[in-house]
Amino acid sequence: MTQGSTVHVVHCIDTEGPLYESVEATFERLHDIFRLDFEPSLALLESLQAGDVDLGGREAAVRKVVDPHLLAYNDTWDKLDGMLADCLSEEFRTRVRDTEGGGWVYNWFCVDHVDYAVNPRHRDMGYHNIFDHYRSALRDWGSGRDEVHFHYHPHPFSKEAHRSATHWWASSDSLYQVLSRRVIDRQWFPAAHRPGFHVIRPDSHWFLEQHVPFDFSSQASLPTTEDNAQLGLDSGRWGDWRRAPATWEPYHPDHDDYQVSGACRRWIARCLNLGTRYRLLTEADVRQAFQEAAQGRPVVLGVTNHDFRDLRPDVREVQSLVARVAVEFPEVSYRYSGAVDAMRSALGLTAQPPCDLALSLEQRGDGTHVLQVETKTPTFGPQPWLALKTTSGTYHHDNFDFEVPFRRWRYVFDEETFPLTALETVGVAANNAYGITTVSLLDATSDKVSTKHWNLPEDDKSVSQGGSL
Repeated sequence: MTQGSTVHVVHCIDTEGPLYESVEATFERLHDIFRLDFEPSLALLESLQAGDVDLGGREAAVRKVVDPHLLAYNDTWDKLDGMLADCLSEEFRTRVRDTEGGGWVYNWFCVDHVDYAVNPRHRDMGYHNIFDHYRSALRDWGSGRDEVHFHYHPHPFSKEAHRSATHWWASSDSLYQVLSRRVIDRQWFPAAHRPGFHVIRPDSHWFLEQHVPFDFSSQASLPTTEDNAQLGLDSGRWGDWRRAPATWEPYHPDHDDYQVSGACRRWIARCLNLGTRYRLLTEADVRQAFQEAAQGRPVVLGVTNHDFRDLRPDVREVQSLVARVAVEFPEVSYRYSGAVDAMRSALGLTAQPPCDLALSLEQRGDGTHVLQVETKTPTFGPQPWLALKTTSGTYHHDNFDFEVPFRRWRYVFDEETFPLTALETVGVAANNAYGITTVSLLDATSDKVSTKHWNLPEDDKSVSQGGSL
């Protein structure tokens, strides 16, 4: 079942585009995190960075938050693209090769910033903006081993783009909009996920369980003194992983508690932070990964940071940590990996053909239409994703009627849903348990169906695919 003696190093980037933060906003965060009230000024910020202000024992924790590296944001696309020009180069990737001779691999978990009312951090608002920018950059640089995945920010009730939340659809339907547009406009659907603000709750847990097989969410770790000084982290409010397995072996979660092992279908991997203020990867964590691999356990060493900060120091740090620890374990190899590739290889998952998602449309005598969807390879979850685009340009998501879960479904177009004449495109998307994604689009005016497959193994040339990017 498993392939031990290899540490799969997976760099998961919360890909959010440029971010701007004023000095006033930095002090606002200090208030939110530590309840510290200061009159904002650049001089005071520099004193806090130097540790020269008496904060009653919280000096180190505050210095971590206002570290100059953390505040050196890529606040324009020009700055971010300048970083990418170096990051994506062969010279940078191969500075420290893995034991197979391979260079560094990035996994870009792309978010859409949409449906916000306030945007003081100057985020790039719009559907597909960040997704398209990175796919274009990766094509230009020939970054064939990199993978593109899904990242979602739950909306706060205030709909302020710089605030965080825990519920995926309490104040916005953007999740359905983003995925339905991604299916229809880009003929793409995710097989791997990273949570915004590291947060999973029952709503997102059960949602992912229906559609996404690989989840790089867990931040199981022992809190440091600096972590405990940050009020926003108390009681697991942001990213509650206190009960999760503190191991690098992915696990199936329990239906009622995503933090413990159980009988759910998706795999959750541990993924610790780089270059930020809490839950940081340490040399002890890397050594634990090699020890577990030496025991023959499946190891996926997930690390995460943001593209709005300089990625290069964090990559160099992980490369150095891994190379240094690897000397102690000559029997263990390590590989820089894509997220999907790592899960398949580490867990020894059995390869499957992609879901074929055969679509057929039948017109009834009463003028209504019935869409039938069938697959020989079972879907990962009990039903595919159904996306609808109307002739007026609106996007919608709905459930299928079940005939055989994981195998066969139908959907009726009538006055209770949409008459077929009101639709431009119908999209159906699903993963199989191996993480191969299938997206089929039905042109509602011509009945023509087009299909793309994503995340096919490199040696599988039996079907066409949309490409790794």
